[in-house]
Amino acid sequence: MTGRYDETEGRGPEEPVVVRDRRRIDPLTGEVRSAAPAAETQDGPKHAAPAEDTVEPEPATHAGPGLGESIVDDSVSVATGLEKELAERTADLQRLQAEYANYRKRVDRDREQVVVGAKASVVGDLLPLLDDLERAEQHGDLTGAFKAVGEKLVGSLQRSGLEAFGAEGEPFDPSVHEAVQHSTSPDVAGPTVTMVMRRGYRFGERVLRPAMVGVTDHEPGGAPVDPPVGGELPLEGELFDENNR
Repeated sequence: MTGRYDETEGRGPEEPVVVRDRRRIDPLTGEVRSAAPAAETQDGPKHAAPAEDTVEPEPATHAGPGLGESIVDDSVSVATGLEKELAERTADLQRLQAEYANYRKRVDRDREQVVVGAKASVVGDLLPLLDDLERAEQHGDLTGAFKAVGEKLVGSLQRSGLEAFGAEGEPFDPSVHEAVQHSTSPDVAGPTVTMVMRRGYRFGERVLRPAMVGVTDHEPGGAPVDPPVGGELPLEGELFDENNR
């Protein structure tokens, strides 16, 4: 009688079934897992570790941001804010420096104008004295010590910036000449100063007093006269007799 064959005979103890999750991203936390090497030997086949000896993989240290987290680094935002504030403060400082430089220039210009105006006022009060010295010189009364004092006074005023104008033969300029007499002549090409009654003075670019002058304007000449025979002009009676002939 043949014995019954049992399939379980000759088998050793059953090995526990281990299911290993090899997914790189944890479906629960959404973080990246670190790869856990499988246990294998050089001489034998690979065997999975028992379930009780398995260790849960730790989350990666430099994992990406989770859901709802910001991807902007706070340190970058702070540095950008400091650079913006620094640029604004630098622009304010440059604007303040430019305003101060303009203020200094304006103050220096106003101070110079005040000094020039004060000098011009003092020199303007001395113009009648210069007229008296000029008239005395024209009449020959400016001699001796009186002449030396007058020359020193005129020289000091000229070095300070006083300049006289108004001379015969110069073109007439209504901005610096005051015409009190007018005549015409074919000898001049345009309005010309032919008489100076009172000299004018300027201090720097400021006209203290215009020159009082007489002006001669251009007048076209008459009909040309034939030259006389023998170089002598005929008398009126002779010219009348020649016309009646």
